[in-house]
Order: sequence, then structure tokens, then C-alpha cells
Amino acid sequence: MNITPLYDRVVLKRVEAAETVRGGIIIPDTAKEKPLEAEIIAVGEGKYDDNGKRVPLTVKAGDKVLIGKYTGTEIKVDGVDLVIVREDEILAIVK
Repeated sequence: MNITPLYDRVVLKRVEAAETVRGGIIIPDTAKEKPLEAEIIAVGEGKYDDNGKRVPLTVKAGDKVLIGKYTGTEIKVDGVDLVIVREDEILAIVK
């Protein structure tokens, strides 16, 4: 897979939620919500500030982050579901 986002955009792959909860109940696919956690696949080079200098992104490929349920644009590349978001749509970095 070869995809490079532009400017301050980030390509993410959502991390799938667990199939069961702590009590052992299995959650069917129709009842699952979109995962909020994602792994960064690729990042752009950053956007330009008012002086024309490029501002690099805070996140990098491989970081785990939290995003909103309906954030970004969903795409499919080589059969893999991905999400493209702007860096300012990322809520937090998970360490």
C-alpha cells in the first residue's frame, strides 16, 4: 500500500474493538460502534503558516491515537479500510 497524504492530513487504520466484553458476552457486528482508537499509517509534511514556513505535524506513523466516531473521510485501499483526517481532528495520542 502506497499512499501519501498532503499537508496536515493523516491516514489512519481503525483498531478493531474486542469481540467480547469482560463478562463474556459476545457483541454481534450489527451492535458494534466504530472504534475510537486508530493507528497512524502515513502523515503529510505539514501545513504552511502565515510566513510561508512549513509547520511539521506532532504525530508520526505508528502512533496510536483517538478520533471521533464520525471524523474524517473513509476510503478503501488494497482492500483495507482507512480514514483520512486533518491533524486537528485527532483528539489524543495513546501511549
